[in-house]
Amino acid sequence: MRKLPFAALATLTCLAAAAPAAAAEDLCRVMDPTGTPLNVRVAPNGQIVGTLNNGLLVAVVDTRDDANGRRWTFVVRANDGQPLGWVFREFIACF
Repeated sequence: MRKLPFAALATLTCLAAAAPAAAAEDLCRVMDPTGTPLNVRVAPNGQIVGTLNNGLLVAVVDTRDDANGRRWTFVVRANDGQPLGWVFREFIACF
């Protein structure tokens, strides 16, 4: 993943700290069907702050719908809990 600007990282860290830990059923794998890295955003449908490669294991922390009814999910890295940001929910496969 690309490095985040300090302000974006601080915002994401605060959001992750306020959310409960992800449960086992909230584990997901990045599966962007376009074959390109999945965009990571500072907010649902917000500014892009990084990308995630297909296959990365993430954990869901929060889920929200944007103004158009599209579902977005805040994810953290599954192996260490590092906050990553908001991703389009349809591009992760949860199990």
